[in-house]
Amino acid sequence: MSAYGDDRDDGAYDCDVLVIGGGIIGLSTAYALTRAAPGTRVVVLEKERGPALHQTGRNSGVIHSGIYYRPGSLKARYAVRGAAEMVKFCAEYGLPYEVTGKLIVATDRAELPRLHALVQRGRKNGIPVRELGPAQISEYEPRVRGLAAIHVGTTGVCDYGAVAEQLAESSGADIHYGAEVTAVDRRPWGVAVRTATGAIVRAKVLVNCAGLHCDRVARLAGDDPGMRIVPFRGEYYELDRPGLVRGLVYPVPDPAFPFLGVHLTRGIDGGVHVGPNAVPALAREGYGRRDVHPGELAGTLTWPGSWHIARRHWRYGAGELHRSLSKRAFTEAVRRLLPAVEEADLRPAPAGVRAQAVLRDGTLVDDFLIREAPRTVHVLNAPSPAATASLPIGREVARLALRHLA
Repeated sequence: MSAYGDDRDDGAYDCDVLVIGGGIIGLSTAYALTRAAPGTRVVVLEKERGPALHQTGRNSGVIHSGIYYRPGSLKARYAVRGAAEMVKFCAEYGLPYEVTGKLIVATDRAELPRLHALVQRGRKNGIPVRELGPAQISEYEPRVRGLAAIHVGTTGVCDYGAVAEQLAESSGADIHYGAEVTAVDRRPWGVAVRTATGAIVRAKVLVNCAGLHCDRVARLAGDDPGMRIVPFRGEYYELDRPGLVRGLVYPVPDPAFPFLGVHLTRGIDGGVHVGPNAVPALAREGYGRRDVHPGELAGTLTWPGSWHIARRHWRYGAGELHRSLSKRAFTEAVRRLLPAVEEADLRPAPAGVRAQAVLRDGTLVDDFLIREAPRTVHVLNAPSPAATASLPIGREVARLALRHLA
């Protein structure tokens, strides 16, 4: 596609910054751009009919504290800062939120060293953490059982779909829905993007916040992202007896994986989500077991990193798959934290898909990953806690984009 003549005046551009992706990261970036540099012309292209219909709108709405993340990492810094900013943003715009706190519970002696390590990590990240014994666990959650726990007071819940809609409304950006990007033409003086409808949008700088499709967009721009998105479906249940749980209850996570394990989350609507377990999805938007996209599945299977993951972590994966296929096995995982739960208490809830960046050697990218190319900024790994951290991530991406405008 060629969309440029020799004229490089402002009149040759439809906007200064073009953002691909109308999830919470793309909309936070647009919001940050117009605040950092008033008068900046921003266009957002989103392939769906509205904002936040994938990762942003398909999670349990937790405002994460940042306790899990390596001190000094982007996840740690942005989650701690982002949690406070998200609460402030929701309060400012009258959006529903609640700071609930949460318990992380050890149910086996082998988990106690990992629980203690979380205490140390949380304190290094500046997070208030209280250590609890079995009797103190019952003070917070009478039905939960464990050997020890920690209480993290800064965790909360909100409605990230509502946050995304507010960001869209407040950003001042020109947002186009139903605008799937099919081609990118990057030149020394700018970028032109063509959508599935044939429309062409010209910009000085491109920002790729395409989430589940970010690596594909990077390749459209002519860049090798050095990773692939391998989609994992997160399967949830809803608790029929929500009164069994007062707030948020998590197991001690396995540090080898970026997943937090099966947990219980009382959402902003009062319902309790249980899950997720994580299984490979057969499509990037594979929310159901029968959702298969042959081309995307072939891309996953031909990526060397996928096979490295399978060889290294097959035992973990087999356990996740077993819980996916057996409601009884899933219930047993929940009963480790909440012995009173019965299989009949769990009813299926909508699934989500995590866009997990995987390197060629099978490394699961653990931190947020933002890379620059000429006149382009790519956000290549932004899974949980990206929604929590969306405001500081958006500011950082906006800062990089504005630097390309200078």
